[in-house]
Amino acid sequence: MPRNLYEGNILKNIGLFSVPFLIANFLQTLYGMADLFIIGQFTDAAGITAVAVGSQVMHFVTVILIGLTMGTTVLMGQAVGASRHRSLSRILGNTSVIFTAVAVLFTAILLAAAPQVVSLLSTPSEAVSGTTRYLVVCFLGIPFITAYNVIAASFRGLGDTKSPMYFVTASCVVNIGLDFLFVGPLHMGPEGAALATVLSQLFCVVITLAAIKLKKVRFEIPLSCSDLRLNKAIFWSLVKIGLPVACQEGFIQVSFLFITLIANSRGLEIAAAVGVVEKIICFLFLVPSAMLSSVSAISAQCIGAERYDRARKTLYSGIGIAAGFGLICGILFQFVSEPVLALFTDDAQVITYGTQYLHAYVFDCMVAGIHFCFSGYFCACGLSIVSFIHNAVSIVTLRVPGAYLASVWYPDTLFPMGIATLSGSFLSAVICAVVYLVLEYRRKPR
Repeated sequence: MPRNLYEGNILKNIGLFSVPFLIANFLQTLYGMADLFIIGQFTDAAGITAVAVGSQVMHFVTVILIGLTMGTTVLMGQAVGASRHRSLSRILGNTSVIFTAVAVLFTAILLAAAPQVVSLLSTPSEAVSGTTRYLVVCFLGIPFITAYNVIAASFRGLGDTKSPMYFVTASCVVNIGLDFLFVGPLHMGPEGAALATVLSQLFCVVITLAAIKLKKVRFEIPLSCSDLRLNKAIFWSLVKIGLPVACQEGFIQVSFLFITLIANSRGLEIAAAVGVVEKIICFLFLVPSAMLSSVSAISAQCIGAERYDRARKTLYSGIGIAAGFGLICGILFQFVSEPVLALFTDDAQVITYGTQYLHAYVFDCMVAGIHFCFSGYFCACGLSIVSFIHNAVSIVTLRVPGAYLASVWYPDTLFPMGIATLSGSFLSAVICAVVYLVLEYRRKPR
């Protein structure tokens, strides 16, 4: 049976859900870095650039797919909370049909557009061929990426994040082993790294399905042919929740690309500093991301069970954890930024610029943690469009314009650019708080 997350200690439920999710995300982040590290041991700068650019594209595709699957997590969570277990089969069946079409469509479009994608990213001429080959192989593996994310979203909807963590761990080990084999002794270069990634993703899907078939994990959702028929209500609910989240994630990635372009225009040292800081922030943001998924999945079950008080307390607890973690990181990095940056580079200018940027930007982990939790709550309520709107508004009005103006007005420091990024998250948090208060006011009995 699905795990009941709408009863018991709230902090314990968040911990049981978020810690395995956090570990799985951490491993997936290492997953991409392993390709880059190993290719750097056996090839030249062109090979490193090819994998770096290609993995950036694949990260963009993956976050879009994860966003789309949010609808599955929320609908399943609501069904579990309402004890509508028969609905789980219909939700999974409709999800399977929809994402089969999505996988085929994404694969066909991206394979056809691979050369244009490489050109659009201004890939250095020496790395164009390797980047194209890397992407073509990875694009062929999109069906496996899609299948895994659908399965993982279903597990999360059932309240289980441990099983996906185990499967990702096994996949990560396989990926690293195949990387060394294909890139090292077989000298396959960037396409070898891509092939290792695709095969490890296939392995992940196979062992997941095998574990379900052999009942090694609790995934008791029987499927029949009738469940594979599209249900209009379920279809539109999946789209209504998942599409805005996917658009939001895409918008965020595009904003990061614009900020990278702004940094690149300011010189090599500043570009390198921004690049290194983004990697550090990427790791710190694993905690707010885990809180977003925890709040959305647990609140969905609470709302399905009509335990709105529990959903609100889950939101408050998630905000407390995410904001508290962000505040600790913000204070800590005022003292350890330089030594942390020195782990990535020994260039004094890069470290100086990076320290300036990180001193301001790191507090985004605290503020973003707040609006991440609100976004998870809104998704649980079926209002994921709010998450898209507040992110779009903050990106268009403050984050990107602010970064550009900071680069023009303060050409000798990156601290104002970090403030501009932070201000975007602050605006998002304010919008979320206002929307939440309006929802609570409307929910009160008259």
